[in-house]
Amino acid sequence: MGGPVHLAMAPTLPPRFVRDRQELDAVLAPVVNRTLHTYHSVLRIPCEAFQIDTDGWDVRCEKRLIEEAHRINHAGKMLAPIIDDAHLIDVHDLRRLRLLFEDFPKNHNLILVAQPGLLTSLALTPNHDIQSRVTYSVLVPRLAPDDMANFIRAQLDAVAMPHATFTPDALALIVRSSEGYLRRARNLCLGALVETVRDRSRSVDLKQVNRVLLQPHWREREAA
Repeated sequence: MGGPVHLAMAPTLPPRFVRDRQELDAVLAPVVNRTLHTYHSVLRIPCEAFQIDTDGWDVRCEKRLIEEAHRINHAGKMLAPIIDDAHLIDVHDLRRLRLLFEDFPKNHNLILVAQPGLLTSLALTPNHDIQSRVTYSVLVPRLAPDDMANFIRAQLDAVAMPHATFTPDALALIVRSSEGYLRRARNLCLGALVETVRDRSRSVDLKQVNRVLLQPHWREREAA
């Protein structure tokens, strides 16, 4: 299965139509990235981002948030909240969010970052009222091997470590074992670095990467 899916739910232009830096500067994008996605918590995170009082019932928070959205709109800015791991939100709570945004100014986007299963859920007949409001969607593909290797080298550059930290064989094994997923590559690199420190070695070689790959959670993934 591919990577995350990005959905834009809005009555206006999708994010790809933001054309220049001036338009980008006019977009406010509070991010909801906690995994306990109840409506109560999701509602309060944008309130906190805009420094709005979160005390009281949900309906009071909704009113304050709507008022702030209109104030932002009058200031010539567009509101584009981003919700990460949106597939963890119950459809009932997602529908409540949709109803909340009905009262927002019309120049807004609600951006959902989720696993592809969210598309399957929205395709069900009872959820067509939500699916019909999706104006733009894209699946993020897994990285190609060359792109993954370049990403790892870029991360080494960011912390002023030489590319020779990973031998060519070790880097090739990490790229192959990660299967294009950044999180897997990150975990493999960190695990191999830890093993290299334990070995008191200066570079990560095949034996350190293989030692990480022998851990049960990696072996279970290969068996699947």
